[in-house]
Amino acid sequence: MNFLALSYAGITVQEYQAIKNSPPEFRLPEKIQTKLSAACRLNMKQIMMQLADKNITYMTIDDKDYPALLKEIHDPPYILYLKGDRSLLNRPMLGIVGSRKATRYTSESLADIIPELKNICVVSGLAYGADEIAHKLCLSSEVSTAGVLAFGHDLHYPKSTYSIRARMEQKGLTISEYPPHASIEKWRFIARNRIIAGLSRGILVTEAEEKSGSLITLEMAMNENRNTYCLPGNITSLLSKGTNARLQEGAEMVLRSEDIMKDYF
Repeated sequence: MNFLALSYAGITVQEYQAIKNSPPEFRLPEKIQTKLSAACRLNMKQIMMQLADKNITYMTIDDKDYPALLKEIHDPPYILYLKGDRSLLNRPMLGIVGSRKATRYTSESLADIIPELKNICVVSGLAYGADEIAHKLCLSSEVSTAGVLAFGHDLHYPKSTYSIRARMEQKGLTISEYPPHASIEKWRFIARNRIIAGLSRGILVTEAEEKSGSLITLEMAMNENRNTYCLPGNITSLLSKGTNARLQEGAEMVLRSEDIMKDYF
């Protein structure tokens, strides 16, 4: 199965699973058949040259260096497009996420924690707020960091994290499950969360409202039996309602880097 062709033809993870698990005599839905026909017509040599020109590599779910933890999740991406140091995928990973409205509390707490996370790769989503803070601190502290994109490598959102991404593609890594031209769609941001959770041994949430995308990532990590961490917050702060609630439900309280490192080494 040519995973690169499937990806460029728009085959989703769910459609790939249907193709993989269907017996030979089963007739696939017409939509999938149309995409498979399109995949057969693609000029793969040209596609691979275009990827090389953009310094984008890729790995498939059948490759030996595909991240083992990611492969364990319910719906792992069958292909990953990579720009930067792909060897970082072999390091233990910690996901750090939080509110896009992150306050100084996130900045100051992560400034204490991140420099001590040696030999760990911090993975986040290059979003505004906590993601941006985490990536910046990693770059300034010489801690490895990877960013998971919710779109193809030809695009970027939000503008405020573009310069960080450029630095990460030199010193760290950016990851996407979509071909470079893939557009920005709301549903892809939710899908991205499962990759952050899937790559990570644990997820740390810094600040989060009661209904927050960061908590979705934490719940995905819980479902995959990963470690879950939260910073304790001021009980009067709306940005601590979600994290404090998860601490009551069993997430581990993080007061210092050792609270995380004990689960890694």
